Amino acid sequence: MRRAMGRGTGAACILMMLRSDGKAGILVADNEDSPALYQRRSGVFALATLCCFLWGSAYPAIKGGYALLLIPPEDIASQVLFAGWRFVMAGAILLLVAGAIGRPVLSLGVRDAGRVALLGLTQTAIQYVFFYVGLAHASGVKSSIMNATGVFFSVGIAHLIYADDRMSARKALGCMIGFLGVVVVNLGAGGRLTLDFTLLGEGFVTIAAFVLAAASIYGKHISARIDPLVMTGWQLLIGGALLTAGGLTAGGSMAALGFASGALLLYMALLSSVAFALWSLLLKHNPVGMIAAFNFLVPVFGVSLSAVFLGESILRWNNLAALALVSLGVWLVTRPRRAAPDGCILPAAGPSVRPCMRVRLRRTPPARSGLSGWCGSGRRTGG
Repeated sequence: MRRAMGRGTGAACILMMLRSDGKAGILVADNEDSPALYQRRSGVFALATLCCFLWGSAYPAIKGGYALLLIPPEDIASQVLFAGWRFVMAGAILLLVAGAIGRPVLSLGVRDAGRVALLGLTQTAIQYVFFYVGLAHASGVKSSIMNATGVFFSVGIAHLIYADDRMSARKALGCMIGFLGVVVVNLGAGGRLTLDFTLLGEGFVTIAAFVLAAASIYGKHISARIDPLVMTGWQLLIGGALLTAGGLTAGGSMAALGFASGALLLYMALLSSVAFALWSLLLKHNPVGMIAAFNFLVPVFGVSLSAVFLGESILRWNNLAALALVSLGVWLVTRPRRAAPDGCILPAAGPSVRPCMRVRLRRTPPARSGLSGWCGSGRRTGG
């Protein structure tokens, strides 16, 4: 007789069994189901890259939206209102899709609803107040690079929360190189450090990156209880409603809304719904560090698309050097650990890691009769 308690697709089951010769053994085997697209390396790469492309395209889209709606940099109320409309639409789109495919949109308990509301307040409302204001006071090129500091914030927070994701010398070196990239991007054309840094501009973009990193990890925590699509839809809707209320209260206006600006607003709502829903799904089923690494692509897409659509320069030496340094820093921080023997993947952060495709039986001291079992996260026994 055999019994095993599984913890989900892709988890490795460890079985204590009584062999025919009367001696105990341990059987390690994978579930038969293959990993889902969002857990396979190729799928993670494709989905995360799509998210980063969409977020990168938000930089020129926001700047273009300000121009079409005649919103000046100092009109913070209208900027917040613009953000609120975008996220209310994005949240409504996701909840409609979730309801159409049978997800439990209206079944959140009081405690879970409170958690989602807190996520909406932080990840959408507070984070985007800082982001929109910062972007209005800094170039799209510089903002996209400064926002990449969120990777390093994610690594630091993960160090404090996850026992298997501690800071190492390699990660520390990567963070220092990434910070150097942040310094370099603020160098003037003359090659010297200037006061080309403002709290309302680059400072607010950096604060937004920190808030997003912390809120994303919190979202990963609560997504263990709540469907990621439903969670993302509600947090965008709640956060967007808060932004809309704040913008209207402060005197914001969208009076210049027309066909072109409306189409741009719809595009931004769609990109937000798709990107945030996919990102929440990836974070739920994969280690934080591995997913956060792909944020390095956001400044790459942001710089490129900003230059194409806004006519901003990307050929200044400090922009290119900063991009190279940030990329190197992210690579050092997120480089995978050494491969395990037999080409298996060493576990990094729980059941999301794909276990080794191997079965091994070993002898253990005789135990009480019967069989007990548990499922781990792909941990392989010795032999």
